[in-house]
Amino acid sequence: MNRPLASCLALAAGLLAGCAAPPADHFYTLSGGATPAPAPAPAAARVYIEMLAVNIPAQVQRNQLVVGAGGEGRVEVLDQHRWAGPLADEIGGALSLGVTARLGAIDVYRTPAPDGAAVYRISTNVQRFESVPGSYALVDAVWSVRQVGSATVLTCRSVLREEAGAGYEGVVAAHRAALGKLADAIAAGVRDRESGGQGGGQGGC
Repeated sequence: MNRPLASCLALAAGLLAGCAAPPADHFYTLSGGATPAPAPAPAAARVYIEMLAVNIPAQVQRNQLVVGAGGEGRVEVLDQHRWAGPLADEIGGALSLGVTARLGAIDVYRTPAPDGAAVYRISTNVQRFESVPGSYALVDAVWSVRQVGSATVLTCRSVLREEAGAGYEGVVAAHRAALGKLADAIAAGVRDRESGGQGGGQGGC
């Protein structure tokens, strides 16, 4: 084979390699899926909540999944595996859907509530959000419930660790399960405030 022909073939092979399709992006959400369906409450007995914006650790304030990489303190940021929206919004949306479903409630955050309605304001500070595919997902959150206009507040901590299956889908499913349990605890806290109790019901209170 002469040298010019060999050079042309090498150039063509390089161009073909450069045209190869890039890795596909994958997007995940923490919202949606099956949620409890309580019996509809009469309008007079309806519960209203305000699920405030969720705080999350700086290390996971990004669209990419951040996962444990085996070494002590080592993580990987996955460019091809991303949350469908900002992670804080994903967590807040999942909690809003979960709590309202469990209580038959309406989330009126940034929306006017009916005159005279009792509104329960929920604050959530996620202190740890850990993802280790094939091992576990962990959500460590401090949360509070306070009736708007009242000085009495219920503050609790929930540390929820779920086993994660293989792959990134497995760790996302584990986080969804953990957030479902966190929604259980918060809903119990709202019921506690409704009844004027002092306990938290679940989640480390």
